[in-house]
Amino acid sequence: MSATPAQNGTPGNSRALTPPQIRRKLVIVGDGAAGKTSLLNVFAVGHFPEAYEPTVFDNYVTEIELDGKPIQLALWDTAGQEEYERLRPLSYSKAHVILIAFSVDTPDSLDNVTQKWIEEVRSICGRAIPVILVACKTDLRDKAMGNGTFSVDNFIDRDTGQKVANSIGAKAYFETSALNNQGVDQVFEAATRAAVLTRDAGHGGVGAAYDRDGIEKRDSHQGKKKKGSGVGGCCIIA
Repeated sequence: MSATPAQNGTPGNSRALTPPQIRRKLVIVGDGAAGKTSLLNVFAVGHFPEAYEPTVFDNYVTEIELDGKPIQLALWDTAGQEEYERLRPLSYSKAHVILIAFSVDTPDSLDNVTQKWIEEVRSICGRAIPVILVACKTDLRDKAMGNGTFSVDNFIDRDTGQKVANSIGAKAYFETSALNNQGVDQVFEAATRAAVLTRDAGHGGVGAAYDRDGIEKRDSHQGKKKKGSGVGGCCIIA
């Protein structure tokens, strides 16, 4: 499952998608420099950002196909820094699934999952919204294990991450390396499946209009996808 950048014209290996009837919103939160933006970039536009630039707010809209059904997935990136705490809650409006990210080389970022991020998500979105915990930058842990510099004081192992995921009631736990594009597609496939099952986007007191099938009532949108295995999509950077 992946998304590919939008392109001008009609490539020979592309076909038109039917207008997507299912629209879902994903929001990713976590400490600054945890790897959130890189994770979204690799999935949505196929690019790993070489230079770190703190995100204020950014979003992508990508069209994917899941089990033969077209889905329009809005991906919302957020700032983890304290100076944006008053603005960040606005990003949660009408969300269907939340990713909480931490970096395996920064134990404090995992501590903040339980001490800050899950509390913020639950207080704004309620307890019904699905949460997926995502470990980022596993390539750094692998490198440390390879050169003999690994220490449990400096890196978070899989078992520790899984225990935290269980403790916060996460729907799933994934370990990823955006740099090596490992585990990225699996995260967004699971997130999309969870989002599709979230019928009501009215978390935090902000509702959306749905028909009897749980589909949000909005105008249709045309898009294209590249042929490929799993899910592909046309990414529009907003």
